Amino acid sequence: VCPSGAIYKREEDGIVLIDQDKCRGWRQCVSGCPYKKVYFNWNTHKSEKCTFCYPRTEVGESTICSESCVGRIRYIGMMLYDADKIKSVAATANETDLYEEHLGLFLDPHDPEVIAEARKQGIPQSVLDAAAASPIYKMAIDWKVAFPLHPEYRTLPMVWYVPPLSPIQAAANSQKIGMNGILPDVDDMRISHKYLANLFTAGDEKAIKEALKRMLAMRAFMRSKTVDKEINTEVLEGTGLTPEQTEKMYHLMAIANYEDRFVIPTSHREEAKNAYNLQSDGGYPDDEGPDSEKFKNLFGGF
Repeated sequence: VCPSGAIYKREEDGIVLIDQDKCRGWRQCVSGCPYKKVYFNWNTHKSEKCTFCYPRTEVGESTICSESCVGRIRYIGMMLYDADKIKSVAATANETDLYEEHLGLFLDPHDPEVIAEARKQGIPQSVLDAAAASPIYKMAIDWKVAFPLHPEYRTLPMVWYVPPLSPIQAAANSQKIGMNGILPDVDDMRISHKYLANLFTAGDEKAIKEALKRMLAMRAFMRSKTVDKEINTEVLEGTGLTPEQTEKMYHLMAIANYEDRFVIPTSHREEAKNAYNLQSDGGYPDDEGPDSEKFKNLFGGF
């Protein structure tokens, strides 16, 4: 998209950045980004985007938006994937199959063969440990309640979203949809889950319905356990969840601790070049424009 080649993805963590030295303000990235995450700074005449707070993630800290989120709805974790499958997955003929093909791209961090091959290729043990404890892997792969945004764009994004339950729960409380025993009947919410399917699964409504049913079943199961003091396994029928999985799912999505939500391995400085001479050398210009002599670093310093 960028005629100057200013947009690049870091190999060590997959963070996409815009090189401020190469950017010439063509602005084709603004119109070309399918997620509309790039904006043009009219003071510096360069494009900018979220940097995912990469200086913080390099030392194992979470991003500022995740740190300050009062709703605690943001999670950060590692995912192991097979890079050799990227082209074949992105070239999937049927758009509705893209979501399942995307899931097949990721590797099981608990598989001994995967662990052995990762060690053989020089992946540090801290990265493997973080991948095994990743909250993203649990929600996206194990429980399948998190989805990528617009898979039909074939960019294979690594940001995952959990669909909201509030429209279904609110509609059930107002008696606009039927109740199947304890749980609302998600099949009656055609507009809601169809809209979500167009967002997250390229129109595949089945995956969205199953995710909503799992989360509703989790609510009913935990309510029965905490309020009625009984284990009601009937609400889990048809969801593929066991009582143990449901409790783990509840803990992670409702009352997770800090170390459960953010599992970020530190970068290995011993494998990188000595960047001491380059510190504070690059970043965003100040508001005086690109011709200003001041060129401040993104996180302080001149």
